[in-house]
Amino acid sequence: EKIIDEIDLKENELFQINSTFHDISVVENNIGRFLKYDDTYQAGFIDSPNYKGNLFYINYFLIPYLMNKNVKNILLVGFGSGIIVNQFEKIFEKLDRIDVVDIEENIFDIAKNYFDFKDSKKINFFLQDALIYLKNNKRKYDLIIVDVAGNEGIDERFLSVEYLNLIKKNLKKKGIFISNLPSSRDIFNKKNKVILSLLDDYRKMFNFVDIYNGETSNKLYYKTFYNIDKIVYDITNLILISSDFRYKISSNYEKLEDINVDIKPYLSDLAKW
Repeated sequence: EKIIDEIDLKENELFQINSTFHDISVVENNIGRFLKYDDTYQAGFIDSPNYKGNLFYINYFLIPYLMNKNVKNILLVGFGSGIIVNQFEKIFEKLDRIDVVDIEENIFDIAKNYFDFKDSKKINFFLQDALIYLKNNKRKYDLIIVDVAGNEGIDERFLSVEYLNLIKKNLKKKGIFISNLPSSRDIFNKKNKVILSLLDDYRKMFNFVDIYNGETSNKLYYKTFYNIDKIVYDITNLILISSDFRYKISSNYEKLEDINVDIKPYLSDLAKW
């Protein structure tokens, strides 16, 4: 769309480093502050008239609070800015620990220095390939979140049945698993073969799989970044929330309101399938 191509966000680079895996920068513009790998926004904090908070799609990761407020152990694969970690500490009153796995050695210091991340005794950081961690780990979690999409999509290893078996190995019997997958907005189109095959694998592995289609996130993105009220490109963050136990969604949003997240529009994105 012409209007998108014409908008210049006028980025100011605050930090830059080349690591083993990424060309990393932290930039600031009139929308907020962002972590970039190469030319792609990976994490950040938005501060605009339309919206203040984490990247839009990450708010779906807060839905498990409405499913099980007694979560004690969380595994987060893909650290980003660390904002979601501090949010979890605020909303889950019985939380004992959050284990964070990321392969990027600079990410923890960047989060502390540029995104106001607050470390604590509950947070354990593992600088490691996630699949190696999942293979070797002996702990089981109430909640596992995997957000590893990068510039070129997702590593095929995170799309395999073997990977899902590792998730099940690390998840408690009533545990909740969240994954973020890039997808066409037309989720169930027969041409969307990779996603449809993957959804089939998820349904074979878990008793219940809920799909959040990302439409609220998409709308907020275009409104906040480009001040337009339509979705331009056919791509979305597909959020899958899987479990072997059928949780009900609580209507008590008080804790989420305390961290300035209006979760209700995100809940409306539950897709029928």
